[in-house]
Amino acid sequence: MSTEITKAGGSLAIRPDQTNWTPEQAAVLRQGGIDNDVTPAELSGFLHLSQRTGLDPFTRQVYLIGRWDNRQKRKVFTPQTSIDGYRVIAHRVVAAAGHTLGYEDTLWCDASGRWYDVWLSDEAPAAAKVVVVRNGQRFPAVAKYSEYVQRGKEDKVIGLWGKMPATMTAKCAEALALRMAFPHDLAGVYTAEEMAQADNPEPERHLRSVQPGEADPWATAAPVAPAAPARDFVAEAHAAATADEVRQIYRDASAAGYGPGTATLQEIAEVGKAKAASPAAPAPADTVTDAEFADPVAEAEQQLRATATRVGLDTLDADFQQSYGIPIGEAGVQQLTEMTQILSGTAGAA
Repeated sequence: MSTEITKAGGSLAIRPDQTNWTPEQAAVLRQGGIDNDVTPAELSGFLHLSQRTGLDPFTRQVYLIGRWDNRQKRKVFTPQTSIDGYRVIAHRVVAAAGHTLGYEDTLWCDASGRWYDVWLSDEAPAAAKVVVVRNGQRFPAVAKYSEYVQRGKEDKVIGLWGKMPATMTAKCAEALALRMAFPHDLAGVYTAEEMAQADNPEPERHLRSVQPGEADPWATAAPVAPAAPARDFVAEAHAAATADEVRQIYRDASAAGYGPGTATLQEIAEVGKAKAASPAAPAPADTVTDAEFADPVAEAEQQLRATATRVGLDTLDADFQQSYGIPIGEAGVQQLTEMTQILSGTAGAA
């Protein structure tokens, strides 16, 4: 990516080696809507992002938007750009790297799951699909209208989402696809089209009386029979006679919901390896390697996080969930490996 920063001119120009906003720059940012609720960390992050992306905050190519966060009980500021800002960054990166950038035809989907290459209905589409092709590698993304549509009072669709729902849904899909194709360059900044839904009002909650024949939700629940005692997989592993028995206990614990990297699975694995290494253990059929008890999902996640650290991506969890729709902790080996390949630049390699 080019390190040349768009020049705002004079004292507003951002230097590549700059570590803090100058007084002149800070004054202009305040006039642009960044109030005293912003934190020093958010301002520092915004400066770093402006330097990394090459977008100019003083011409509104990128800007901070403050929204009230009920969990943090304060206004939280999030960097935003437009889909045009994403396109500028993508074209700049491929030009510097000597790569190619292209798109496949945009598709729209109706509520029945049927796809169209042009949307003619006056109704909003259910979803849109955009495929970005970077240096021959396809990066497809689907955006659902219901997840991004902007609504106002009484759940009414407002803004451009009411006038151009097909265009707005396609822009969100394009943003998702571009972020998958350029995870390092677009990390930490989202498009205004994607974030419009963040301003949707919280749904109203009304109390009502219990109707005749309807169960009272506040009534005391009937006693529930005690559940069967949970298995102590670790104790069973220690009591097992052979490593083969420990292997089965390891599988049972995984099926019971013990996730990758949990202390339970790790201890069972250590017990199994110890029993296999014991002089009393049969050989060589009972020999156990680390790989036999290794969790492939945990290893894939570890490799992904190591790759993200190596390329300087500090928003991995948020970017992964935005790209795949699920947290890293719920992803499979294929998704984790795919993201690792994207970050390391080996996606699509033979």
